[in-house]
Amino acid sequence: MTKSILLIGSNGQVGQELQQILPSYGNVISVARPIVDLTEPDTLRSIIRSKQPQIIINAAAYTAVDKAESESEQAGAINATAPLILAEESQKLGAFLIHISTDYVFDGNGCCPYQETDATNPLSVYGKTKLAGEQAIRENCTHHLILRTAWVYGNFGKSNFVKTMLRLGAQRPELRIVADQIGSPTWAKDIAAVIAEIIPHLSLDIAGTYHYTNSGVASWYDFAIAIFEEAQQLGFPLKVENIVPITTPEYPTPARRPAYSVLACGKISALLGTHPPHWRQRLRQMLKDWA
Repeated sequence: MTKSILLIGSNGQVGQELQQILPSYGNVISVARPIVDLTEPDTLRSIIRSKQPQIIINAAAYTAVDKAESESEQAGAINATAPLILAEESQKLGAFLIHISTDYVFDGNGCCPYQETDATNPLSVYGKTKLAGEQAIRENCTHHLILRTAWVYGNFGKSNFVKTMLRLGAQRPELRIVADQIGSPTWAKDIAAVIAEIIPHLSLDIAGTYHYTNSGVASWYDFAIAIFEEAQQLGFPLKVENIVPITTPEYPTPARRPAYSVLACGKISALLGTHPPHWRQRLRQMLKDWA
């Protein structure tokens, strides 16, 4: 029997990738703004009740990390209150809720990849609201899967680190990039693929929290160097000649970010029997697709 899947946030980086892949796994109902406004709880409830899906995938979030410091109410409505409503409605329906979260729930003071069971301690409003969303789901929906990921970029969406670097690299001869924040760049297409792969496995037995990123680690500086090396080989127009590594204090931002937010992905690798591909390999593929 074909599963009914409600995809929320279908116009985001991961959401648009999910739209491409999910039809092979079920009957997909895609919703995004303006059809559904995550700051309007009644609208969200009515859509879920009218569609009665068997699986709900929440790919929507307030992701403007720095802006969230001054828009905490809106960030909280989208990242914390909306997941609470999704959890409550999923529980009533007996639907399985898949929710995307973030490495920013950790403070980055560690030096080993974070396990799903490690203590959280977000530094920013964004991280705090995302953690509140996770907690609301755990407390209100037994059939849930929270997927934490990190440093997401992709072919879709207006802006991400790769697109920003290519835009600035075409305009300026020199760029200054933070070199003391460490994570794992992750292609949105791979996140979508993993969510799709999870669908046949969905059951109470696998409910819980998982980490998924591409393998390997990098600083933003390492990531930028790789972007320009790969883009140059593919013939992207570039003016940049010098990339200067700087420290976090040299590039002050409203929101504090974790210095080290590498996620351990062994749990999901064991579930699916596959290991995440390396970030550099996937960056190359993304640029080839986009060129």
